[in-house]
Amino acid sequence: MKADTRDVFISYARSSEDEAKRIARLLREKGFSVWRDDELPAHRAYSDVIEERLKSAKAVVVLWSAESAKSHWVRAEADTAREAGTLVQASLDGSLPPMPFNQIQCADFKDWGGDTGSPGWHKLEGSVAALVGHSAEETITAAPKTQAPRASICVLPFVNMSGEAEQEYFSDGISEDITTDLSKVSALEVVARNTAFSFKGQSPVVTEVAKQLRVTHVLEGSVRKAGGRVRINAQLIDGSTGKHLWADRFDRDLTHIFEIQDEISKAIVDALKVTLLPEEKKAIETRGTSDVGAYNVYLMARDQWASGTTGNPRREEAIVRLCEQATRLDPNYAQAWALMALAQVNLRFTHGRDVNALPAAERALAIDPGLAEALCVKARYLEEEGRVDEAERDIRSALQLSPESWEVNREAAIFLFRRSRIPDAIPLFEKATLLMEVDWSAPMMLITCYTAIGDKAKARRVARTALERAERAIARDPTNGPALAVGALALTMSGETERAREWIQRALVLDPDNLTMRYNLACSLLLEIGDAEEALETLVPFFERTNSPTLIRHLEVDPDLDSIRKDRRFIEMVAAAKKRLGITDAAE
Repeated sequence: MKADTRDVFISYARSSEDEAKRIARLLREKGFSVWRDDELPAHRAYSDVIEERLKSAKAVVVLWSAESAKSHWVRAEADTAREAGTLVQASLDGSLPPMPFNQIQCADFKDWGGDTGSPGWHKLEGSVAALVGHSAEETITAAPKTQAPRASICVLPFVNMSGEAEQEYFSDGISEDITTDLSKVSALEVVARNTAFSFKGQSPVVTEVAKQLRVTHVLEGSVRKAGGRVRINAQLIDGSTGKHLWADRFDRDLTHIFEIQDEISKAIVDALKVTLLPEEKKAIETRGTSDVGAYNVYLMARDQWASGTTGNPRREEAIVRLCEQATRLDPNYAQAWALMALAQVNLRFTHGRDVNALPAAERALAIDPGLAEALCVKARYLEEEGRVDEAERDIRSALQLSPESWEVNREAAIFLFRRSRIPDAIPLFEKATLLMEVDWSAPMMLITCYTAIGDKAKARRVARTALERAERAIARDPTNGPALAVGALALTMSGETERAREWIQRALVLDPDNLTMRYNLACSLLLEIGDAEEALETLVPFFERTNSPTLIRHLEVDPDLDSIRKDRRFIEMVAAAKKRLGITDAAE
């Protein structure tokens, strides 16, 4: 007998049954076959039927509410759908989906009265149709149509032609800003920055790039910055033919950099013959600052934040100084205030410095209440004060405000990791890894997470990513000890123990006072090498000198250290560090 399969599975809490019935009815009227749990047969086990229908559905509609967010069954069904790529979400009461489901778009059904013309319904129906492949109505009534492919574009990293490697932050910033501007055009699909930047340093054939990324067009260019002048060359290329659709050269004073970016974005929109709505034109022209000097300094700080030597407080100190300069030039530069706060929060909670990040975060939010990165800083303080529920609320809000932010995804993942919610942290670390092509910290954390849940295959996969990124960081700066530590951990996952030990020794010689690096080296020695004695020796300076209660609490939940938790020496070092830092059982 053929199994009963349906296009759509509806998951909901019992208090939302009326809404679930209404949505099921409307979807059926649109021609979809729908299943919900009112159709449970009397002769079969509840859980067996649910699992069967859930796995066979092409789209799983999860109706979130305050009650369903607490439901073990709804969360489990949503997780299965997320893993299968079939999840469609709607919020019935304005509640944000719980983490990690807030990483996926959610239709707004608050105060919905059954109107099929509402934006929320269009969003839900469109997602279901995309996953199912069509609606039954379309199959029966629609004549075959030939639809022109939607315009799509990849902005390749502009080449730094300044003759100075240290000017690369500027050309990267220009590329990223143009990508951001084009992303505001609803009629245009834009490849994410991290994907485009995977071609950095290469000379790819444009038609091959277009084919690989399935885009219709590619933008490439170069930037030459010298003194107070800037020259930008840009070319828009047809991805199928390799022919130029538009090209121009801009040779102007640096003070005109924002005008150049606007002109490039608008020229691309015109060349592709896509519609630019008035609000999109306004969004493109709206920037965080109109001061070119502040913008230039902020790009320097941003470059340090993304690719500098982590674990070294000098990096954070440099970022703070640069952001202070940017905010002196433009006191209303919200992004600079937010980045300053992120660096300051690291100085306080990772390096134990007497720095308060809240004033900068609050200044950023006063200028731009939707600045998610600043909200993460406030969440960090709430967490440190033991107000974990409030911290999670702010983290969830930050993810809703800026789901494509590398910083927000990373902060949310670390928050969940410190709560020992490793399965929930994994998709956020994965997203952070994808969003920033130079980030080797997120794949390092994924090695730990996947090892902790026993998925060695995925641990080895992310180890390859971590190693590639660490090698690029080391090529840029051969003295980068933290990158060597991450590379050593990745090498152990592929069985290259001797090479890993060489990298560990190099890291300790080059940067012996980097305490965060020492912590990571100990993890490398424990995970695959299994050298507890050397790991403990490596940790001695960490325990003796760290000023961070946060790191002590972090190591108490870090599964990488599980193999030495019962070691007398480890227990004594943890106890001594807690006593020195005034960490009591109540504070933990």
